[in-house]
Amino acid sequence: MRLAFFASGSGSSMRAIVAACRTGEIAATPALLIANRPCKALEFAAANGLEHLIIPTVGADGEAADERALTALNAAGAEWVILSGYLRKLGPKVLEAFSGRILNIHPALLPDFGGEGMYGRKVHEAVVAAEVIESGATVHVVDGEYDHGEIVAQERVPVYPGDTAEAVETRVMAIEPALFVRTLKALAAAKG
Repeated sequence: MRLAFFASGSGSSMRAIVAACRTGEIAATPALLIANRPCKALEFAAANGLEHLIIPTVGADGEAADERALTALNAAGAEWVILSGYLRKLGPKVLEAFSGRILNIHPALLPDFGGEGMYGRKVHEAVVAAEVIESGATVHVVDGEYDHGEIVAQERVPVYPGDTAEAVETRVMAIEPALFVRTLKALAAAKG
């Protein structure tokens, strides 16, 4: 199973997945990282021999960026696309070509606290404001809507009275990489 990643920041889930692939925990090969801006994920890819490129999305021709991403994915022989903190919506050509084979991790228990504009600290602020007793992370299939596709896996963490958004964020971030690794391990094993 050949994996391509999209990231906009540190790519912490990507780092954990790449490590698990290299130790044989996941029967997959990291093939490519696409970032939409300079970021820590690119530095990691360069330092670890992972093919990588930047395809700008801000102020860019969206159709051309989508086509360029699809060309790069195909050239890398990617079979699955993994979003690791990618803060842009994928274009229609990539979505169509990899339909059902794009996974994202969201820092809340979908379907709650998802949708356009719900990312990073904003999600945890909404969780705290809603006074819920638990949050967590969700791995889901990516479709044409933000945080909408089929839920593949979830893990829960408690939200305590008096918690800040930062406290919830720290708790959720601590479980995300391992959840994504377990999900991909099961997917690769099922694929045989």
